[in-house]
Amino acid sequence: MTHGLPIRRDARTGHLNLALDLAAAGLPVLPLRAGKGPFGNCPACEKNACGGRPNMKTPGPCACPLPCHAWAAATTDPDVLSSAAWAASWRRAGGVAYHPGGAGVTVVDLDDADAVTWARETLPPTRTVATTRGEHWIYSGTIRSVNGVRESVDIKSLMSYARWRGPGTGDMTDLPDVVRALAVKEPAMAKPARRSIVVPAPGGGGECRHRTPAYLERGIAMAEQRITEAASAVHATVYRTFLAVLSNHGRCGCLTDAHIARLFTAAQAKGESPRHCTDAWSNAQTALGM
Repeated sequence: MTHGLPIRRDARTGHLNLALDLAAAGLPVLPLRAGKGPFGNCPACEKNACGGRPNMKTPGPCACPLPCHAWAAATTDPDVLSSAAWAASWRRAGGVAYHPGGAGVTVVDLDDADAVTWARETLPPTRTVATTRGEHWIYSGTIRSVNGVRESVDIKSLMSYARWRGPGTGDMTDLPDVVRALAVKEPAMAKPARRSIVVPAPGGGGECRHRTPAYLERGIAMAEQRITEAASAVHATVYRTFLAVLSNHGRCGCLTDAHIARLFTAAQAKGESPRHCTDAWSNAQTALGM
């Protein structure tokens, strides 16, 4: 077992047998519907009589044996998994899910080829698992779960579940700042009138880790594209993009006024003000301890 995720499984078949294998290796698991959703509340918890929240993200005080609260039902207890109370769920299950946060990991869920390309150009390598349409990139460490951090990219860790699709390949690495930054949502801000570009002083002073100058250029170009293609939540997109750029390039002194101006220009083309751009940049630096 590595960081809570098994690295191999035996040849036994069936969702329950697989779940027992994973649980024995320390992975909290639960049955998953054929449509990839978790099973709903059990009769004893119907309409959240037990105190659970309607979205099932917080378990109530019940002690029922059924998988009634999505991620919170995930367990490593073989007696619970094999119990008669869970039998019907396993008979109807379409797969096995697990709680990444409970296993001490974070899953970056890349749902299409474009998202995978972005990850390969932006994120540090780690254990990778092929999915139906994309890949799961799994890092050691936990953060809050957030859907839609960018197009076709979700973060699944605490209070979430992910479908088990195999052990994957590659060595698992520690959760990087660039992924932590994606999970940070910017507080809503009033949108002031658009004005001319104001560029803050770039950070820097650390050791440069870029492989080539083209790495920085590609990162800035992708950040511009991400802002330009934002169809909604422009404030949050700008902030998260600034976080990602600073996480990757903000500590080594490679960012110049010209690079930052390009990002601000892209943001202002989407209707953001210079004040908002400056505040978002400063908030991103603060969030990263810069």
